[in-house]
Amino acid sequence: MSDTTPPAHRPVPDLGRVGLWTSAFDFLPVAQLRDTAAELDALGYGALWWGETVGRETFTQALLLLESSPRIPVATGIANLWARDAVATNGAARTLLDAHPGRFLLGLGVSHGPLVEGLRPGGNVYDKPLTLMRNYLDGLDASLYFAAGGELPRPPRVLAALGPRMLELSRDRAEGAHTYLVTPEHTALARETLGADRYLAVEQAVVFTTDRETALRRAREHMKPYLGLPNYRNNWLRLGFAEDDFADGGSERLVDALVAWGDEAALRARVDSQHAAGADHVCVQVLGESMVDLTMDDWRDLAPALLEA
Repeated sequence: MSDTTPPAHRPVPDLGRVGLWTSAFDFLPVAQLRDTAAELDALGYGALWWGETVGRETFTQALLLLESSPRIPVATGIANLWARDAVATNGAARTLLDAHPGRFLLGLGVSHGPLVEGLRPGGNVYDKPLTLMRNYLDGLDASLYFAAGGELPRPPRVLAALGPRMLELSRDRAEGAHTYLVTPEHTALARETLGADRYLAVEQAVVFTTDRETALRRAREHMKPYLGLPNYRNNWLRLGFAEDDFADGGSERLVDALVAWGDEAALRARVDSQHAAGADHVCVQVLGESMVDLTMDDWRDLAPALLEA
């Protein structure tokens, strides 16, 4: 069955005010992943987010997390369009939503040229990402699904978006947008483009330390792979940064704009600033020394400050 009901008719799961975004899930053995999901659920976080490059297949990971926790919603941040065709994505998303009603949000993204052409065998050519996304959404909306649960509405979705045209597509063809490595100023611009009735989930990287040296080191280690990706660089240039800000792991001006650091109050203040700028949900990425680090102690310690109303 296919379903072309307008996007405005799809309620987004209740992700709460603050969720968590992490790359560490991929590096946990499955048994530890299950235990971690259960504890994060008990701590009260609103949602769990993760990316997809060359780690676990994202819908399989979503099922592991959902099956390991009784309450917390999960969101793909993002499911990579290059990893599967629209029919497969439609089938996987509908299956998850049928198994766990109200707990799955489909985040879709076009990824980046160096990742698609460099890490995915098969001679892929990264070109015209906006057209690719538009065509993929056409495919999703036209996909057949002859399985139990096929009568349910299509899964709610958000698009990974930075520039104005992808934000406009998020407004017109999805429930909203998922932004990453952005400032509150970008969040305000995104809200203006999306309008008041679309959902905006903003990733915010943080370092839970009052030591400036530690904060800069962790932030720059985190930002290193992104500094070479044109989609991010172009977005930062639109926000008023310069090419000089991308050298040597990122200028302090760029680092401070993108990665918050400090005590509980400082990190809460940055989350609040993203909400004030227009975010509906902020998925906090707590940085360790590398993407492999499971920052469980930080997640536990920060929960009271980040989750209080």
